[in-house]
Amino acid sequence: MHISKSIILLTLIIIIGAAIAAGIGLFLEDGGRSYLFSTLRGQTVKIYGQGLYQYDTLFFAAGYKGQDTVVLFLGIPLLLISVILYWRGSIRGQLLLTGILGYFLYVYSSMALGAAYNRLFLLYIIIFSSSLFAFIRIFSSFRVEPISACIKGGLPRQSLSVFMIAAGFVTLFVWGSPLLEALLRNAPPDRLDSYTTMVTFALDLAIITPATFLCGIYVIRSNPWGYVMAAPLLTLVILLAPQIILSTIFQKSAGVALTTGEMSGPVAGFVLLGLIAFWLFIAILRALPIPPDRSNS
Repeated sequence: MHISKSIILLTLIIIIGAAIAAGIGLFLEDGGRSYLFSTLRGQTVKIYGQGLYQYDTLFFAAGYKGQDTVVLFLGIPLLLISVILYWRGSIRGQLLLTGILGYFLYVYSSMALGAAYNRLFLLYIIIFSSSLFAFIRIFSSFRVEPISACIKGGLPRQSLSVFMIAAGFVTLFVWGSPLLEALLRNAPPDRLDSYTTMVTFALDLAIITPATFLCGIYVIRSNPWGYVMAAPLLTLVILLAPQIILSTIFQKSAGVALTTGEMSGPVAGFVLLGLIAFWLFIAILRALPIPPDRSNS
């Protein structure tokens, strides 16, 4: 495999930028207080009022702190490990790096497009751009012949395909049903709050959901590109599990009113999906006993 110096450089930019952004988001507190705010749609919401996320609602600001925790203590170490493995010529490292870059692309596209404007907006753009082009570069540079050789030698096929298609339908239902309900009520969706649009809904329904269906079809047809597509999708599910748990803890601690069902349902669901995704991704990596090939481009 060819080792791209541009991918390594972009990954280092992401590591440094994300460490700064997540560190400030998680630890910066300036003594401000939350306050009530009337939105353009006539709703009253509570704004966080302090730190980096002072202009975000209490619900989303606390959720971002959970996300920052995962980025800082899981995402960045995994990104560093995967880029080292990639630099050593490991196809496992390349697949893992593809997955982690996909996670950072998802997170910082959401922050650049959806979070309330704050002093780190330009940094979000830098991380978003670096993640996008690093992901495109590593995805397009994949040589799938080694994966093809392993499809009949241990790579999960039916289980991975079923999981991807099922995950696609779950995502479609979870994000699609509130939008349809809002249309029928002729009212804004829940949790729109002070924001102008639903960025996460758009990303998940326009990109993630079709990608899971396409990945499942590719895998069941023994197309090796299905396994390359599976890497970022599985990584996203894996890292969303601790992110949902931590975000829920931060939200509850911040005073967000959450029922037992609102807390336990998403946490239990994402933990289950995360464990299955982790098992599948480990099975994929273990089935690729490819010796390192050090060559630079």
